Order: sequence, then structure tokens, then C-alpha cells
Amino acid sequence: MSVDIHGGIDGDGESTAPVWTAFGDLMSVLLGAFALILVAVIGVQLQLSSRLEDEMRQRAAEAQRLQTLEQALAGPLAAGRVTLVDGRIGIRGSVLFALNSAQLQPEGGELLRSLAGPLAGYLAARDELLMVSGFTDDRQVRRTGSALFEDNWELSAQRALTVTRALVAEGVPADSVFAAAFGAQQPVAPNDDADGRARNRRVEMAPVPRQRAAAQVGDGR
Repeated sequence: MSVDIHGGIDGDGESTAPVWTAFGDLMSVLLGAFALILVAVIGVQLQLSSRLEDEMRQRAAEAQRLQTLEQALAGPLAAGRVTLVDGRIGIRGSVLFALNSAQLQPEGGELLRSLAGPLAGYLAARDELLMVSGFTDDRQVRRTGSALFEDNWELSAQRALTVTRALVAEGVPADSVFAAAFGAQQPVAPNDDADGRARNRRVEMAPVPRQRAAAQVGDGR
């Protein structure tokens, strides 16, 4: 502290002013950073909330789709003639075809006739396609009679086509159904015994969204 010629006291006011200015600038920076972080956190929470709502809507729509399909197939399901697991309609191959054959048996034809009407109505109401998939066990195809198949891929393909054509003949629109072959791939049971192999010889039908199904067909060309 010093005394000027007028007797005044020269204090530290001027020296402390820059300190307060710097402190104020620092606080402004911290508040700005905090505001940015808060905005970012709120944005992330809103995104998570939106995704959760979308997922819940998708699950509700899927549950409704499965319920509608189950109602459409109530008769065959109650009779135990078909199964419905995760939206896939399953039919044992022995119901539709004799061993190593792609010719539809009378019992199989009757079953498909009972399914055609409900399936056509379901597909029309939801604008979906029906994918008919053929599967076999892992045993080599035996060439017997007129049934000459190169391998299980060809046998599963012919069976899927037979079912597809039968459904179309019974009223399912041709532009609403397509066939796919999986051969011995994707078994549902071990091929260690007769029962397991019988379960793997099957045909499955699954409704799929029309756009996705079209993309699948395009990818396979």
C-alpha cells in the first residue's frame, strides 16, 4: 500500500480485477460445457426411449401376427395335423410324401386343401408372401422307380414345388407363394435314429413380409 500526493490510499483493486475476469470466463466455459453435456445426455435418452418404443411396437405387431395366423389355422392345429412354432407352419414329410418321393399322397392333398383357404385369406389381409420350404434327412437319396433325384437338395426342392403348386391349385394366389429348398440342412432333430430322421423330413410354410421376401428371391438369382 502507498500514499499518493493527495493523501489517498492506493489499494489492490486494479490488480484483482483481472483475476475476477478470468474466474468469470472460466465459469462461463464450465457452464457452457455442462449445458452441452446435458443436451447430449437428454438426446441419448430420447433416442433410447424412441428405440424402446419402436421395439415394443414391433413386438406387439409380431405377437398380433402370430395370433392371427394361429386363429386362421385353428382347425388343423387342433387336429394335430400341423405345428406352428415361431410363425412357421410345419408338416411331417410322411404325411405329404412317401419315402424318397415328391408325389403328393391323398392324405397330404387333403391337408393342403384344408390349409389353402385360411392361408389365402391371411396373406391377402396382411399383404404377405408364403415361403414353402422343403427339408430332408441326411441319408443319401435312393433312386427308385421314376423318382430320380440327384441329391437331397433336388428332392427337397421338388417337394416344396409340389406343395406350392397344390396350394395354388386350391386358391392361394400364385404371386403370394414361392418355394425354397434346404436339403438336409437345418435339421430339427439328430439324424441318429428313425424318429429323428422322420422329423427332419418335413415341409415348412412361413409367411414373410412381401418386400423382404422379394429381396430374398432377388439375392438367390
